[in-house]
Amino acid sequence: MEITAKDLVQYFYSVVDVIEKEKDYLSELDRHLGDGDHGVTMSIGFQSVKEKLDVDLANETDCGKISTTVGMTFLNAVGSSVGPLYATGFMRGGMVVKGKEVLNDENLTEYWIAFVKGVKERGQANVGEKTMIDTLEPFGKALQESFTSTNNFKKAFHKALQAAKEGMESTKELLSKKGRSSRLGERSKGAQDPGATSAYFIIKAFEKIL
Repeated sequence: MEITAKDLVQYFYSVVDVIEKEKDYLSELDRHLGDGDHGVTMSIGFQSVKEKLDVDLANETDCGKISTTVGMTFLNAVGSSVGPLYATGFMRGGMVVKGKEVLNDENLTEYWIAFVKGVKERGQANVGEKTMIDTLEPFGKALQESFTSTNNFKKAFHKALQAAKEGMESTKELLSKKGRSSRLGERSKGAQDPGATSAYFIIKAFEKIL
């Protein structure tokens, strides 16, 4: 399959839409574990991205530039810890598809694996610590394994998305080990992690262009 720069722009519009739709839910999840502002923070970041998409990226043909610009824009709009995480992910993804107007199965797999690695390196978190890594690392691992065996990005992506969903849902029963919520101890159990949830929404939105 092939994804064009225009498709990639449409993908980011889909992310803007889903974050706006789910911002209250994300903030509700965050009220159990943090400041209760995760949805608002994500919305602020992606509304800035929307402005960039409307104006500067509407006719951009370089997939790498689109992704890198989205990452930088999100970072500039969001001062919280989530800003550098997504910025690093989208910028790392952007680096591997730099200069490409059309992305094939291999490019798309490399893009998402670079995204996951970037977020993980920046956040220094591991699976089991109740963070977005509980969604992203199983996603990246399943994508890599499935693509290696099938050479079909679409099939591999759907399989990886299932792994991501299971990872996200697993955070309900985990103790928070990172950030402010780690101070809650046992009280952090029973609540799904907002960061793991928004990470799932962001990757799931990619389905719309497949």
